[in-house]
Amino acid sequence: MAPKPIERNTLFYGDNLPILREHIADESVDLIYLDPPFNSNESYNVLFRDESGAAAEAQIRAFDDTWHWSPSAEETYQHIVAEGTAGVANLVNSLRQLIGANQMMAYLVMMSARLVELHRVLKPTGSVYLHCDPTASHYLKLILDAIFGAGQFRNEIIWRRSHPHGNVSRTYGAIHDIILFYSKSDEYTWTEPHRPYLLPGGELDPELADSVLGQYSLVDETTARRFQATSLLNPNPDRPNLTYEFHGHMKVWRWTKERMERAEHEGRLYFPKDGAGIPREKRFLDEQEGLPFQDVWTDVPPIGAKAAERLGYPTQKPVALLERIIQASSNPGDRVLDPFCGCGTTIAAAQNLGRRWIGIDITHLAITLQKFRLKDAYSLVEKIDYDVIGEPEDLAGARQLAQDERHQFEWWALSLIKARPIGGTPGSREGRKGSDKGIDGVIMLMDEAGGKAKQVLVQVKSGHVQSGDIRDLVGTVKREDAAMGLFVTLETPSKDMLAEAVEGGFYHSPGWNQDYPKIQVLTIEALLEGAEPKMPPAATTFRQAEVSEAKPEQLGIGLGVPSQKPKAARKPRRKK
Repeated sequence: MAPKPIERNTLFYGDNLPILREHIADESVDLIYLDPPFNSNESYNVLFRDESGAAAEAQIRAFDDTWHWSPSAEETYQHIVAEGTAGVANLVNSLRQLIGANQMMAYLVMMSARLVELHRVLKPTGSVYLHCDPTASHYLKLILDAIFGAGQFRNEIIWRRSHPHGNVSRTYGAIHDIILFYSKSDEYTWTEPHRPYLLPGGELDPELADSVLGQYSLVDETTARRFQATSLLNPNPDRPNLTYEFHGHMKVWRWTKERMERAEHEGRLYFPKDGAGIPREKRFLDEQEGLPFQDVWTDVPPIGAKAAERLGYPTQKPVALLERIIQASSNPGDRVLDPFCGCGTTIAAAQNLGRRWIGIDITHLAITLQKFRLKDAYSLVEKIDYDVIGEPEDLAGARQLAQDERHQFEWWALSLIKARPIGGTPGSREGRKGSDKGIDGVIMLMDEAGGKAKQVLVQVKSGHVQSGDIRDLVGTVKREDAAMGLFVTLETPSKDMLAEAVEGGFYHSPGWNQDYPKIQVLTIEALLEGAEPKMPPAATTFRQAEVSEAKPEQLGIGLGVPSQKPKAARKPRRKK
């Protein structure tokens, strides 16, 4: 049965390939942005090395954000060659003959299967932006040509993703990413983006000053506004209705005589040569939208270490980058899809610009980051303002996740109490214990004057539990001088465990002048039913997302409906 169109904003947890096939309807998405993970920091030569033997296994452990040639990659390859369209099948088969079975080929095979599905779900007026780097961009461009058609290529955008490096030795500094822009048809949504000449305060953008001052070199004597004088002559000499005399000049004009006279009355005509020359139009600088963006973007800086929007996610992209793409290639109310949504920058930008959205990611940590980001920035609450599909909803689902992927279960369980995982990498499906080999997560309390932070240590157990586990947690809390300890368990705790927790005593909060149980046992079943730890309000567990300036009613909170960005936007149009 074909999937039905998704009505509400939705986050999906899981592999995006089956999710696309099972949940996303044909031609139901207006814009797709994807930034698929690929470890291009690895040596270029190593990426093409045949993956066999111990060396390959070590590589897989060391670089878990990379796809590798595996039985899954081989199966996907066979499926594409046997059942894909002739163009895609021939290309993928030829690439394997050229490249061999290695990391790069596994990446291209997996991407090919997903790009076929993304083409299917995209509306005829839709576009796709694939964010990558020079390591694989040339191969991906061939795949996009095969799937979308070479004629649907629009741009190869260069984004300067970092500042110049100082440690370059035998190569040029690699500081740019590539964004491949394709449309599904020639009738694609497009609103030309511009870089404003003037900054919000009204002053001239210093980076554009030289070129702008050269273009807008004239100054109006009455208003002191800068302008450039442009021709009013019609390029078509055969226009009788626009042929007339104006200020002694018989010409074929661009405007009617009535409009010409109105422009003169409004002070919009410029007469060179002391007023005797052919009149020209005054194009005022402060009325121009700005400089149309080209295919090299150097004005969107990378996210710095102290940037307000920085959330600590290793591949996080600037919101400004996604807002430019979304504004150019979608209209308010359109649906935006990010199948590798990570910490949710695409989702945040879409929400801020009044677009509907779908996000997919394969780690619970990424989904957790997005939920907190939507709550912090827009006051959106999961299952009320948007849907989350793929996470456990009951005890049986939690048990299944624990059985299938223990680390994913731990991250999901930690998200129930908004704890930060220790040792987990956001883009990875693997995790590791904290330095004490027992703690899985931490919550920070700002509970004293002067801003001193205190730790609440969290341990998650999916298997058999016993009273000795509680004693170990008590010892760790004491050794680490933590304020409290939380023990999250999938199994029902014994009476002895609960007794051990009670013997842990209390933590007195100086900020709230209240006592809280120092050691608490929380079951997954209780947390699913709404239970919460008894503790003072926590500081932000993940770095808090900036609060959006848009008002709730502008964001369609609770409805999953289109919203409007606070500032006015130009009316989008469909390209003809």
